[in-house]
Amino acid sequence: MAAGPASAAARITTLERLVAEGRQAADRRLWRTLADQVIPEVAGALLALLDVPEGKDKRRRVSELERLRRGVFRSSSKGMVAALRRLGDIEALGAARLNVSAVPPRRLLALATHGMSGKATLLRRLPLEHKLAVLVATVVALSARAADDVLELFDTLMTTELLSKAERESANEKLRRYPRVSRNAGKLAAAVKVLLALEELDPDAGLAAAWELIENEVPKHELRAAVAAIDELVPPTDAELDGQRMEELAGRLATVRPFLPLLMETVEFGATGDGVAVLAAMRTLATLLTVKSKLPASYLDARQVNHDLITGGWQRLVYAPGRPNGTVDRAAYVFCLLEQFHRHIKHRNIFATASSRWRDPRAHLLSGAAWDTARGPGMNALGLPEQPAPMLTGHATALDAAYREVASRLDSDTPATVDADGRLHVAALSAVPDPASLVDLRRRVEAMLPRIDLPELVLEVMSWHPQFVEAFTHTSGNEARVADLGLSVAAVLCAHAMNVGFAPVTTPGAAALTRDRLHHVDQNYVRFETMAAANVPLVEAQAEIELAQAWGGGLVASVDGLRFVVPVRTLYARPNPKYFGRKRGITWLNMINDQAAGLAAKVLSGTPRDSLHAVDVVVLRQQGGVAPEAIITDTGSYSDIVFGLLHLLGRQYWPQLANLPDQRLWRIDPAADYGPLDRAARGRIDLDRITQHWEDMCRVAVSIHSGEVSAHEVTRMISRDGNPTSLGQAIAHYGCIFKTLHILRLADDEPYRREIKSQANLTEGRHGLARRVFHGKKGEVTKAYYGGMEDQLSALGLVLNCIVLWNTVYMDRALAELRAQGYPVLVEDVPRLSPFVRHHISIDGHYSFHLPDLGGSHRPLRDPDAEDDA
Repeated sequence: MAAGPASAAARITTLERLVAEGRQAADRRLWRTLADQVIPEVAGALLALLDVPEGKDKRRRVSELERLRRGVFRSSSKGMVAALRRLGDIEALGAARLNVSAVPPRRLLALATHGMSGKATLLRRLPLEHKLAVLVATVVALSARAADDVLELFDTLMTTELLSKAERESANEKLRRYPRVSRNAGKLAAAVKVLLALEELDPDAGLAAAWELIENEVPKHELRAAVAAIDELVPPTDAELDGQRMEELAGRLATVRPFLPLLMETVEFGATGDGVAVLAAMRTLATLLTVKSKLPASYLDARQVNHDLITGGWQRLVYAPGRPNGTVDRAAYVFCLLEQFHRHIKHRNIFATASSRWRDPRAHLLSGAAWDTARGPGMNALGLPEQPAPMLTGHATALDAAYREVASRLDSDTPATVDADGRLHVAALSAVPDPASLVDLRRRVEAMLPRIDLPELVLEVMSWHPQFVEAFTHTSGNEARVADLGLSVAAVLCAHAMNVGFAPVTTPGAAALTRDRLHHVDQNYVRFETMAAANVPLVEAQAEIELAQAWGGGLVASVDGLRFVVPVRTLYARPNPKYFGRKRGITWLNMINDQAAGLAAKVLSGTPRDSLHAVDVVVLRQQGGVAPEAIITDTGSYSDIVFGLLHLLGRQYWPQLANLPDQRLWRIDPAADYGPLDRAARGRIDLDRITQHWEDMCRVAVSIHSGEVSAHEVTRMISRDGNPTSLGQAIAHYGCIFKTLHILRLADDEPYRREIKSQANLTEGRHGLARRVFHGKKGEVTKAYYGGMEDQLSALGLVLNCIVLWNTVYMDRALAELRAQGYPVLVEDVPRLSPFVRHHISIDGHYSFHLPDLGGSHRPLRDPDAEDDA
């Protein structure tokens, strides 16, 4: 006999209870695994983190955990000392040195997130094992974060406060000299002009005649004075020109003197072979700066310095004339070492073992047994052959054919030409005018879209896709869910995306919209991981809409950066007068596919070269949808190594290349005759170099693909002082094959160029919508910590995808209704509709979070011919 509904419901209830009991048992095992490692002394120190001191001053009534969770954002010597002391206090707890390798990283992160965001009063109420487990995970995470903060602050100090200022002062000094140089150079130029004119008129004229004519222009004593002045004002070599900058730098010893010994004492550094000598010298220097010496304060004992590291213009300053015997100049030697130390840290030849952002990427590349296990499946997934020779032969044939095909058409009516110097030029694309049919279709479709407040739009999208709200799980990992969670999540997302804070989205009397509820949901449910999970159903839903399919198949994507000013004091913003004026800022590097869905994003400090990060956004951060096969970027994200890495990772790379005539074309066959392109093809691709390093190239690609290491780390690892290592050169040579094919196609294939331009314009449209939505606080990001910036801009990206999905659904319905009414919707006009229209969306003013009862359907479309009453 078939079971009835009651028995089926009972079985479901029993299953749910068993699943819940299993999860609780797993949680208790996890807590025990961490808590059992904690010795009593460490346990006491950890529990003391939750104590709140007594006193009347509420500002001082802050737990030690809260103090350690706060970052240090002063970009100064005092700020550096404070950051180092914070790191030292965290390390002194002892929990950061516990072995947590047996705990899955995801579970450890969930515990740490709970500890990083929870209030001390609430954490104190947890059972002892649970409380200790949360505190251990939190301290482990805090240790890495504090080390990151120290090195981020050190990099900021070196880059913006020391090196940049020294260069500016040097440039200002040169400007101060310029008037004197100009006056005296003018006199010398007048004399030379006389000599040149005399040579043309009378080549046999004697010296006396020449001097007579010169002195009519410039007296001899003035010429002697001019020569002396030029000798004094214009250094004869580049090294001496750089010496001015070094002198300015050495004069700033007071900035680094207070924290250098503490830096070497507190941070556990390691080094590769290239950085060992510099790291050892820095450790010795830290001792020299703390131990009292009988030498004058401005000098160091020459026997205890590494003279092999004193090179270039620093030699003149370190071995300054007049110094006591057996000494070197202290300030000059400090900055001589510090400049090299900073450079090695940036290239990870020196690294911090406890840091997550400044770690040694080589240690995280797949190797040994792990590489043996991952090698076959990883290379198969990326389509990389064991032996590269047949593949490289195919690439050589394709490159040769592309050269010959483009060269054969250069004399015909093509946009590509070659100038007298052999450089390739391509005519600019002409704009395609909008036909009248498209203009009217746009007007009608936009007029048919229902008017709606942004919060209601987000709630409506949530109602379509229950997985959206289900993605927002509690930081503790348990099943706790507050009532009307979706309403609270929508309010938090809108507050962050519109950059208006919680005040405008709270509603007194509505339990889900009180300030306390919103803060609770923000701290415990809305974070990068849950927003990434919530984005997946949006991207997948977008791909199923007929209109989105008319825009593209989801296999082409573009990566570009949007700049934001950060007016608050923070380590994670950098200066750039072009974008931020006198303030500092960040870049939101994001990826959007050809169906207008945002797939991934990353927050960058300042405006770094995007090529260091674009591959990470493409490979490691995608949130739903199919993986795009072709990636479009602007010139700022271009490099030969990026070409190589992306093609090793199974992607095509189509960057927009500014200054195309200056791009070098590369060839494989040095004897081939490519006619008018022969001079342009002046680069030589070394296939032997690629073959020699193929195993390591594949290991790098599989390591990135599997998430063991980031492309940003790899890019820094395979270069030294701006020059690629032998492995970097091999990856770059591999990339040059596809770079040259791309340039030749740009020159010969106008639809290809238009596709790239169209996708770039799509990105600009999304950025325009982002600016409109992110309107509060002058459109500036006011979060001080990196995690806060990333969370807020992730909320912006999620809301943008809600808008795009809502627009696409209703535009698709509008097109269907127009067709049903007999309106001539032309197939070629549909792909040119924009999903970023916004005039029907209310973003300013009062924010309503009331979703009307739509009866499981959609809002009615408006009449496009009715008078607009807005």
